[in-house]
Amino acid sequence: MPNTEYLKIPKERIGVLIGKDGVTKEHVENMTNTELDIESETGSVTISPTENMEDPLGVWKTRYIVKAIGRGFSPETALKLLDDEFILEIINLQDFVGKSKKAILRQKGRIIGREGRTKEIIKEMTNVDVSVYGKTVSLIGDMERIQIAKEAVEMILEGIRHKTVYSFLERKKQELKRKEFENIVIKD
Repeated sequence: MPNTEYLKIPKERIGVLIGKDGVTKEHVENMTNTELDIESETGSVTISPTENMEDPLGVWKTRYIVKAIGRGFSPETALKLLDDEFILEIINLQDFVGKSKKAILRQKGRIIGREGRTKEIIKEMTNVDVSVYGKTVSLIGDMERIQIAKEAVEMILEGIRHKTVYSFLERKKQELKRKEFENIVIKD
């Protein structure tokens, strides 16, 4: 079938994708006019268009929704990817620390922070959803804000002190506010 996509997600995330009594799977299918064929044993997902698909990018968008759920996001957060403004960015921790499980665990801890505080600060300052799962850090948001959140995560991965990262985020947040204000003023 043309336009069919295939991908794998972690087996332990299949239940989240399907949802209680198949409700999540059905909701994703209805929202995207696609059909999901999920192989629970392997984590394989086949995404096919339905006959009444209106959005030619429906299968492609669904791929990213499924991928986001596979990377630890809730289905509600993953469905934000239906909005053309939102994208999914995945940072592979192995690109920064190699394959050492200890190093990956340590960096995940630095990104999450004590009681989840660092992750929460990144989310609040950039308005980007953050998921730390497996060997990845994933981000959902608009392009400009994702770039800021990604830079903050990479700063942490490079060993930069949290205080410095928070200052960077505060500065970027002010720049975004100023830009939004200027856009409002120009439109008026």
